[in-house]
Amino acid sequence: MMSKLRIAFAVLMVGALAACHSGVKLDDNANKGGAVQTTQPNPTDVAQVNVDPLNDPNSPLAKRSVYFDFDAYSVKDDYQPLLQAHAQYLKSHPERHVLIQGNTDERGTSEYNLALGQKRAEAVRRALSLLGVQDSQMEAVSLGKEKPQATGHDESSWAQNRRANLVYQQ
Repeated sequence: MMSKLRIAFAVLMVGALAACHSGVKLDDNANKGGAVQTTQPNPTDVAQVNVDPLNDPNSPLAKRSVYFDFDAYSVKDDYQPLLQAHAQYLKSHPERHVLIQGNTDERGTSEYNLALGQKRAEAVRRALSLLGVQDSQMEAVSLGKEKPQATGHDESSWAQNRRANLVYQQ
């Protein structure tokens, strides 16, 4: 009985070692020539990838919100560089369309906030239009207080919700 067990064990070991054989032939002369040749990638062989500036987090176009003071809808001068960057992008991409969404904080009635949100969206649309963007590329809508960015009930949250967002569409 013990010899049958030894034979079975030996057959099992031979089978296991045979399964480890990779079938890949090694070049026995690879290291006899002395130097090992390596190839360095050529920088000109690397494919250039064009990234849409809208998708580049380092682009000024990554910022798409214009913030407003309480109960106001005039675009502050601080946002002119941002709007100029978006206007330049839209002028150079006439196939693109932007939806300008006016938002408000939670204070005030729904009717008042819808009207104020529309005025904010229209103010941004007018600013882009004055910078040369075609009216057919823009649409201004109000979301009022329905889509807050911040859900707190304090001045910091309210300030984040008084905004117009630029939402790009195809």
